[in-house]
Amino acid sequence: MAPTVLLLGGVGFIGRNLVQYLLDKSLVETVRVADKALPATAYLNDAQKRLFTEDKRVEFRQANLTNAAAIEKVYTRDDGKEFDYVINLAAETKYGQSDEVYDERTYQLSVAVANEAAKRKVKVFVEVSTAQVYESDKKPSGEEGKVKPWTAVAKSKLKAEEELKKIPGLNLVILRPALVYGPGDVYGLTPRLIMGAVYRQLNEKMELLWTKDLKMNTVHVSDVARAIWHVSATTAEQGGRAGPVTGVEIYNLADHNDTDQGKVNNLIEIIFGIKTGFQGTMISQFAKLNLEAVTEDVNDKHLQPWSELCKSAGVANTPLTPYLDKELLKDNALSVDGTKIEKTLGFGYLVPTMTEAGLREVVAGFVESGTWPKGTTK
Repeated sequence: MAPTVLLLGGVGFIGRNLVQYLLDKSLVETVRVADKALPATAYLNDAQKRLFTEDKRVEFRQANLTNAAAIEKVYTRDDGKEFDYVINLAAETKYGQSDEVYDERTYQLSVAVANEAAKRKVKVFVEVSTAQVYESDKKPSGEEGKVKPWTAVAKSKLKAEEELKKIPGLNLVILRPALVYGPGDVYGLTPRLIMGAVYRQLNEKMELLWTKDLKMNTVHVSDVARAIWHVSATTAEQGGRAGPVTGVEIYNLADHNDTDQGKVNNLIEIIFGIKTGFQGTMISQFAKLNLEAVTEDVNDKHLQPWSELCKSAGVANTPLTPYLDKELLKDNALSVDGTKIEKTLGFGYLVPTMTEAGLREVVAGFVESGTWPKGTTK
């Protein structure tokens, strides 16, 4: 019989794509999705809406997973059995929140749901973290690389990772994806795509800080979904171990594109028919010293034209914004070696490089759902 899965935070970007993958491939008997957000208000695409509302294999539970009683409730099945796999995608993923918010919604939440998994002796618990936990470096970080998280999201994730490793009897696998993009992506590459649409509207050259070589390694959401399933199934087969090494297994997820700002800009030029470039050393050094003011200026420049684009196209409600938090405007390199999962578990990336078609698919998905104005691309 196919396994049963509890998916925490499953209405979000990665979660909705994972649900679609599991059901399209008939990999599960049931998947219970627990999230504080309701599918009806989460801007799902039409196919995903149908899965959440019509597919009998999906059970949705609205739950605030910072609450102990809510955690116990979502773990409890009607038949008295336990879930085979628990996948934790529940976290505060929005940038620019307070430390208290990340502590409660990421760190404390992860520890609480992992303790419940250990208590119930689930076969596998997958914690989806982030590759932003590694020290910013041009050289790709492997799983043993130096950790020095450079966003508040990553700090809370690393703290959670360390605590989860100490939980007795937890069959833990940690995944650290690079920048995740694909249909439904709001905070990854999409703000840059929106900027492309804005500069097309303004008929101006789009010039970014730093240089074309600044690494921002990527992984497609479909490969993240496949990797989550791959490590879950492999770990269960091996009795609670993913791979040949005892103890906690950690896997990076990064495609073969070795994505940097230059590669992203090249595709934005093609998609939006604009010119792009970089500000140069002097302006970038000034920005480094005045990041607060520069962030404000950058966002002021983009927010109004985007708002006008949406208004003129009749887009009344959208989760999309070109707003970039100052944490993401810093010159931190995201350079990740994602080959361990290939070498040790036989996983293969089906989207090894970022393509024009792949980014156009992101825009087209938002246009279809009515959250992106029509006619912004070339």
